[in-house]
Amino acid sequence: MKLNSPLFDCIRVKPGDDRVRKTAEPVCDWPGCGQMGTHRAPKGRHQEGQYWRYCIDHVRDYNQSYNYFAGMSDDAVYAYQKDALTGHRPTWRMGSAKGNDRFQGADMQDPLGFAEEMGARRRRPDIPEPEGRTIRTTERRALEVMGLELSAGAAEIKARFKELVKLHHPDANGGDRSSEDRLRNVIQAYNSLKQAGFC
Repeated sequence: MKLNSPLFDCIRVKPGDDRVRKTAEPVCDWPGCGQMGTHRAPKGRHQEGQYWRYCIDHVRDYNQSYNYFAGMSDDAVYAYQKDALTGHRPTWRMGSAKGNDRFQGADMQDPLGFAEEMGARRRRPDIPEPEGRTIRTTERRALEVMGLELSAGAAEIKARFKELVKLHHPDANGGDRSSEDRLRNVIQAYNSLKQAGFC
């Protein structure tokens, strides 16, 4: 085996002192200074990611006189600071004229008046709420699968669900798997009714 082989050099874990590449340290960017520039200092606004290299004494002087907002009006500084709260990403107001109507019919308690502050109108107590509940197509089909009327209450739905599960469960049918599809439909119907707030 050759000890001076270039392949042996590549797989060596730690290169010898004679092979360590010495990187040149940058010189301080301060005019007339010849020391090593070991510290970075930002160049300023609109030059993000660009830095001066200074020695410790000159970076202290630079930092004392550095002002990111130099040349900006007070309004522009305030706008920049406000945008900095969200990382300079666009934001939108909470709620809108159309979106605030959702607070009107909701059974929502708002003791601090947050929804009203965002533009929602409080429901007037003199307007009676409509009788009954609106039934969508999915709830109508679920009630049909369970064999119930549209006016069925929560207790009636739960009782019917228990009855159908006992009737169609494979254990109750001696291990017969023919009614599993019917059981699956009953469970899905009950879950959709439960999710819609019927029970």
